[in-house]
Amino acid sequence: MTDFSKQLSKYMPATAAPIISAWINDSGCKFRISRSRRTKLGDYTAPFRGETHKISVNHDLNPYAFLITTVHEFAHLKTWQQHQRKVKPHGIEWKNNYKVLMAPFIQAEIFPADILQAITNYMENPAASSCTDLNLQRILMNHDSKKGEVITVESIPEDSLFRLKDGRVFKKMEKLRKRYKCLEVTSNRYYLFHPIAEIFPIEQEPKPIFKRLIP
Repeated sequence: MTDFSKQLSKYMPATAAPIISAWINDSGCKFRISRSRRTKLGDYTAPFRGETHKISVNHDLNPYAFLITTVHEFAHLKTWQQHQRKVKPHGIEWKNNYKVLMAPFIQAEIFPADILQAITNYMENPAASSCTDLNLQRILMNHDSKKGEVITVESIPEDSLFRLKDGRVFKKMEKLRKRYKCLEVTSNRYYLFHPIAEIFPIEQEPKPIFKRLIP
């Protein structure tokens, strides 16, 4: 049995690492620290053709977000062990397992007070991703080690231009339910953005003001 606590402590609170290490050993899953992925924080892959369980979590999450995402994926693993493909991925079975697996970390007071309150509220009815809980996600972002102010889609005015890390430029449009409709300037295609997606605003030249000359 391999103790992964030392390696895991680089990405999550040290007191949580031994528990996750035990889960990895007990399940025999391949646990991978992944590159940053814009569309997801973590991923679970069920056994297929003799393969074992696989879990990956983005390397650039802060320790608390990394732990929450890790527990999320292990809840998928446990649900598959119990039901395989007979239940919905984020159905009541997964929600119950998520609550059970998260309980030791909540009881051990691993999270700071603000995250503890937010995760406790979130666990009353967990969603497919913790990112869908804006309150929890905003509080987790407060614990990021990024320097400088983080600017999000929801914080800029409608019709503003912004760019992503990959250089693509968008124009913010109206809000549709929980996400913002944005127009990619180059392709003229529309995309939906999470309210707290990190972006880089582009300053626009003010429109000239024309005054009628009175003779």
